[in-house]
Amino acid sequence: MSSQDIPEENLPAEQDHAHGAVGIADEENPFADPGLPPHEHRIQDIDERAAKRSERMVALLFTVSMLATVGFIASYVAIPHDKNIFVFPIGHISALNFALGLTLGVALFCIGAGAVHWARTLMSDVEVADERHPIEASPEVRAKVHADFRQGAAESVIGRRKLVRNTMFGALALVPLSGVMLLRDLGPLPGTSLRHTLWAKGKRLVNMNTNLPLRPEDVAVGSLTFAKPDGLEETQEEFQTEIAKAALMIVRLQPGNIKDKRELDWSHDGIVAFSKICTHVGCPISLYEQQTHHVLCPCHQSTFDLSDGARVIFGPAGHALPQLRIGVDSEGYLQALGDFEEPVGPAFWERG
Repeated sequence: MSSQDIPEENLPAEQDHAHGAVGIADEENPFADPGLPPHEHRIQDIDERAAKRSERMVALLFTVSMLATVGFIASYVAIPHDKNIFVFPIGHISALNFALGLTLGVALFCIGAGAVHWARTLMSDVEVADERHPIEASPEVRAKVHADFRQGAAESVIGRRKLVRNTMFGALALVPLSGVMLLRDLGPLPGTSLRHTLWAKGKRLVNMNTNLPLRPEDVAVGSLTFAKPDGLEETQEEFQTEIAKAALMIVRLQPGNIKDKRELDWSHDGIVAFSKICTHVGCPISLYEQQTHHVLCPCHQSTFDLSDGARVIFGPAGHALPQLRIGVDSEGYLQALGDFEEPVGPAFWERG
């Protein structure tokens, strides 16, 4: 449909925007200003039915955005984080990541596409030439800006096209919920999980290098051995989480060199077991000085005296290393006689 097929009374009123105005060349200005091309009305400007179709299309895009946002929230809540699916040609990927990316992408795309379609088909497309003006705004310029703003608001048809306006507000109101749902990853709260490890009464001490249970004769005087709880394997999904709390450092001292009474009571024949996790920022301790019985954290040089309850003698660590009470089972293997009596790791009281 062209503008020639529309009755003259249905055509929008022409505005003086210098469309088609042509400059004239002269001696002072040898290059004529061609001006703006004549304005051609869009089908939506001259046919209300076409405008309604565009309005419904914009509303549909905003509605799809709202549904996609709801789908994002539903996927985040309902899909297990360990579920995988096959998507051609990508392959096996996380179902949760795929659903979140797809729904959020559709929600944002539909808002953008709806806004673009609205601007291109329903808002005014008349080109306006505006002369340069001084940076400082005069009262006349401010009045013009306010008038232009009011005119733009009127030409956006946001007041008349209520369906577009309402669905746009709905889409913009729902999209931020996607970010709010991500706050769910801040929880759940750890509860008492940081206060406990896999160590329990009867749990054997297993050498981290050989993966074999330890006997007292396997630990020589002056040696440093690292151990883990029996049953904890590197192939398990929670291995890193558990070993970060349960990693153990075993040293054998002469019983007469142990200064702390509780340390001596919780040892077995001079074998003492302390947490390997530094109480400063959680680095693994691995440097042992045999003559002084000191262990050094390689990160920030916190130093602990293993002959005196693993107390801090240097560095930024705030408290001594937790000790694990150990003994020997009926088969002669070293075993734990319970869990640590205090939380392992750095600044627990600051972590909740």
